[in-house]
Amino acid sequence: MEGSAALLALSPRKRMVCVEYPGLVQDPGKMLLTLGGEEGVSRVYADPSRRLELYFRPKDPYCHPVCANRFPTTAMLLRVKRKIRRRGSEVTGDHVVQEPRQEIRLEMEILGVISTVYNFKGMSDFQYLAINVGPDGKQISMYNKIMLRKPQKEEFFYQELPLYIPPPIFSRLDTPVDYFYRPETQHREGYHPPQVSGENLIGLSRARRPHNAIFVSFEDEEIPTKPLEAAVQNWKRMCTNAMDMKVEEELKQLFDARPVWSRNALKANVSIHPDKLKLLLPYMAYYMLTGPWRSLWVRFGYDPRKNPEAKIYQVLDFRIRCGMKYGYTTNEIPVKAKRSTYNYSLPITVTKTASQTINMQDLKHGLSTVNQSSAKNAPASRYKLKDSIYIFREWALPPYRQMFYQLCDLNVESLQKIIRRNEGEEEVCTEKDGWCLQKTSDELRDSMSLMVRKLIRSKRPALLSSKSMPADIKETLTYESAEEEEEEDDDDYQPSEGSENEMETEILDYV
Repeated sequence: MEGSAALLALSPRKRMVCVEYPGLVQDPGKMLLTLGGEEGVSRVYADPSRRLELYFRPKDPYCHPVCANRFPTTAMLLRVKRKIRRRGSEVTGDHVVQEPRQEIRLEMEILGVISTVYNFKGMSDFQYLAINVGPDGKQISMYNKIMLRKPQKEEFFYQELPLYIPPPIFSRLDTPVDYFYRPETQHREGYHPPQVSGENLIGLSRARRPHNAIFVSFEDEEIPTKPLEAAVQNWKRMCTNAMDMKVEEELKQLFDARPVWSRNALKANVSIHPDKLKLLLPYMAYYMLTGPWRSLWVRFGYDPRKNPEAKIYQVLDFRIRCGMKYGYTTNEIPVKAKRSTYNYSLPITVTKTASQTINMQDLKHGLSTVNQSSAKNAPASRYKLKDSIYIFREWALPPYRQMFYQLCDLNVESLQKIIRRNEGEEEVCTEKDGWCLQKTSDELRDSMSLMVRKLIRSKRPALLSSKSMPADIKETLTYESAEEEEEEDDDDYQPSEGSENEMETEILDYV
């Protein structure tokens, strides 16, 4: 080649999507059918949480798809033309050069810019075929017997067939991973398994976490007066700066003013990293497992079972009642559940990225790995929760459908009157009702449910016009409200904000 030239022709840039197809494409139309067609690819591209599915047998309903992950990229689609111009023989003096001369010319054109690519990295070596083994050992296809391709007569549904139940899902993983078997549980020195008879005993599957919290049940006679030495050492080793010392003093003042706290209530009053709070709480208080103060932290040396004034610190498990008999259904209240069984990630969806882990160096400085450059300018309430996470108010909905409130945090006068009915006459502390009268918790829940129902009705009066609602429920709702409010738009109706309520699972952080 004696000469070559390249010509770059610029055209209006178009955004394109690249699919790295795992096969040799001979017919683009058939290739698109394996991806669900152009409409199927467009629907997947419109939802970033979806993975692109490829069916090697598009007409087979039992075909197991291969999934492609979505990745951002920076690439261009070029159209390259290679033009060769040949020339004849050349005469030089008495000699004739037989070798022809050729000139190669390259022309390139940018067709578009690729910002998204779908890459198939999963396994495709397992499929589920509708076959059966015949008497002679040969495999027989069952598709014509189990698939309805046209309207069939009654005899089709009564024919004798082997049981064929395909699995609803093969696996949640389609990439090879290393599986590490759980090692043998290593318990602390001096640990002895419980001596309980029974064949269905379920014990601890792992050793306790080294947070050194003290657990007290309602039946225990004595309460601890000081923390474990290991808890003291853990916190002293972690308390390395002025911020930690300040938080320690703030938490001590809170327990001096109020001897019983929930962890969420402390999170709303003190700004401290959650991992540090796990070490600071066992240094300040012990944890009640059962009784009217269950799932609460109690100051060392304070026994709520012997102090009638501890009645206001008892816990109340309140759950928003849903159903047509209450005037609204679950979908008609703007309060989300803490967890849902529908949050199940399938292989065709992209798993959310895990939150960044906190290392020991970050905890020593009281900082998280996020936004470290601006840590000096971080606000004092960085880790604080909203007070709606532990305080009940008549004019605001709870942030979750199940809440754990302390009686002193029910900021409604009518509720406090129910609690103070036996004020000064408390005699016996029971495990179910504590220092309150019997059925006090039930009356509080009924009153709070009426307040929630009234609030929902005032914000969404259209609920009362439902024809499916019983007449007696409508009369009850009408009687509960003394005045009618003007109808408001749904955009103005926002539930109380809060954070994750983990009181019922808090013990898992320490055992």
